[in-house]
Amino acid sequence: MLSTLATLFPNGIDLLTVVEIIVALIVVWIIVSIPAYIAGKVVAKENATFGKAMAASLLGPIAYVIVLTITDYVLGGLLGGTGLTLAIIIAFIAWIGIYKVTFKTGWLGAFAIAILAIIVFIIMLFILGAVLGIVIPYVPGSLV
Repeated sequence: MLSTLATLFPNGIDLLTVVEIIVALIVVWIIVSIPAYIAGKVVAKENATFGKAMAASLLGPIAYVIVLTITDYVLGGLLGGTGLTLAIIIAFIAWIGIYKVTFKTGWLGAFAIAILAIIVFIIMLFILGAVLGIVIPYVPGSLV
């Protein structure tokens, strides 16, 4: 752990850096919660609040990583590469389960929230890119 921190911060880490990291993480958390909130409002209507979207945006990835790690460990040993594929699917279902519980909707509604949140997030990326002047970099071998 300390060697990783030393690699990330070769000149050391001070209180200001820690505060900057925490503020940046909170800002990213808020931005990532917006698509879940919009999708939740479309699908779950009155059961969707921004607080619930923030909870889902925090708990969903945590559940995903925990389920993915445990399931891949168990199934990977039994099924090899197929185990990882199944682990990803099961972890995604766990994330949808977080949406289901958070927004008080059914499985289909939770799946719709997940897909709609992805679409809204992609649209937000394009809008932010246009507003901030961020462009897709040149990729060698592309047609552009």
